Amino acid sequence: MKNILCVLAFCIASLFSPGIVSCAEISANKDSCDSLKILSYNICNAKGLDNVINYKRIGDIIRRVDADFVALQELDSATVRSNKAVVLNELATLTGMFPTYRSSISFQGGKYGIGILTKEKPLRVEAFSLPGKEEKRSLLILEMKKYVLCCTHFSLTQADRLSSVEIVTNAVKKYSKPVFLAGDLNTEVGTPEMENLKKDWSVLNNPSQFTIPADNPKSCIDFILAKKSANYKLETIAGAVENEPVASDHLPVWVKVLIHQE
Repeated sequence: MKNILCVLAFCIASLFSPGIVSCAEISANKDSCDSLKILSYNICNAKGLDNVINYKRIGDIIRRVDADFVALQELDSATVRSNKAVVLNELATLTGMFPTYRSSISFQGGKYGIGILTKEKPLRVEAFSLPGKEEKRSLLILEMKKYVLCCTHFSLTQADRLSSVEIVTNAVKKYSKPVFLAGDLNTEVGTPEMENLKKDWSVLNNPSQFTIPADNPKSCIDFILAKKSANYKLETIAGAVENEPVASDHLPVWVKVLIHQE
């Protein structure tokens, strides 16, 4: 049944998306067709623009989007600011998903960094430090059965972001599975760092759908990308920036992709 639905979805998408593989191609290889829903959200420690810390509000958004892979940025772990709460664990409890955390810096008696929630338990976890003159940054990589999922939060400094692009791309070269990257890149389409990134990665979300500031969005700095490869073809069949003007200073962005293995 799953394969039939996958074929139908791809065929419908092909009516509107030029360059998509044909329905005949998909039907012939339907067993290799999968879908994946990805959400990226800088949650600002679940502190909204109303200055209220509300984990349930963030958890409700995650549950509503119902993504397979949730990349989260700006997460405190047992800090004074979070009243010693481990923010990712709070969200894991609310959503029933598996949490994987990566601290970037020590902060107020605890840690501060990024995290991933997944519906399935990862097979393997890897992490890398990224440069940041104002604060160190991180890359978190989860290997799943069929995919590799990455979360990051780039520096505010362009030189650091340019260096980070090279580190991220090199870190995933060893994988033959589809590789996805999501996070707050602190830059926009057209900048040198994004142009460098696009040499090896495809942007899956629509950059004209702005993500910040949440109450009056004027730019897109939150991205979902896929590593370019001859081993598979990808098609974004759905996506949106959620209208959540209070829960964080960023808006949540998600995409749903179909993956056809070559």
